[in-house]
Amino acid sequence: MTHQPLQEGFDPAAHGFDPARPDSDLAASFGLAADVYERGRPSYPLDAVDWLLPEGACHVVDLGAGTGKLTRLLLDRAPSVTAVEPSPGMRATLEQVVPGATSVAGSAEDIPLGDDTVDAVLVAQAWHWVDPDRAVPEIARVLRPGGTLGLVWNIRDESVPWLAELSRVMRQPRERDMGSDAPVVGAPFGTVERYDVPWVHELGRDEFLAMIASRSYVITLSPDDRAALLRDVERLLDTHPDTRGADLIRLPYVARCSRAVLPG
Repeated sequence: MTHQPLQEGFDPAAHGFDPARPDSDLAASFGLAADVYERGRPSYPLDAVDWLLPEGACHVVDLGAGTGKLTRLLLDRAPSVTAVEPSPGMRATLEQVVPGATSVAGSAEDIPLGDDTVDAVLVAQAWHWVDPDRAVPEIARVLRPGGTLGLVWNIRDESVPWLAELSRVMRQPRERDMGSDAPVVGAPFGTVERYDVPWVHELGRDEFLAMIASRSYVITLSPDDRAALLRDVERLLDTHPDTRGADLIRLPYVARCSRAVLPG
């Protein structure tokens, strides 16, 4: 049976999304399937979060917070956490699942916070969507001197044979690396440090298919193309020796982390 992770009759074109247009449309598409995103997307390893977050940080911003996958981890590590997210659909889900955080509308290029009010700005799975020429000065504005900008992406470990086959089946476009190996930051921040954390995300079959369905370019496919892609993914799960008959799917990732400090 073909898994149907998006609502019946869902058509991104009806919302003005064109897969042929640049990345801005793809970024905005997440709000159309926030429930799928929340159900399918992984969290982040705590070693990565602890490396990104400066010791003693009191006010931390999760920028481009989505449904709060990173936000909920920050609540245990900082007294005040503000989640900044441009999509109303994503924010609505975040406010339900992470009520302890302050949720505000905004973007990396327009952060609705005062100057010098934040100890760290963390960006999970989102820096590739921003305009660094506008976002970097805006983040520097809200950070206190000595504050930290931290970036993290979960990247599938394609040295694992079935994951390499998954990328082939998905006809993986530009999202594979997302600039995570050498993200562009620049002045006024100092040198960008890098740190990788290998980890394994375990999830059920339905959650795995929701994760595939939550990819921006999958959301914006035509209904027929999206259904065909999901059928191909299901066929891989049913036939590959590493996944055939498995109730729990082990999905190896590398959390690619980068951090840079604003000079004091």
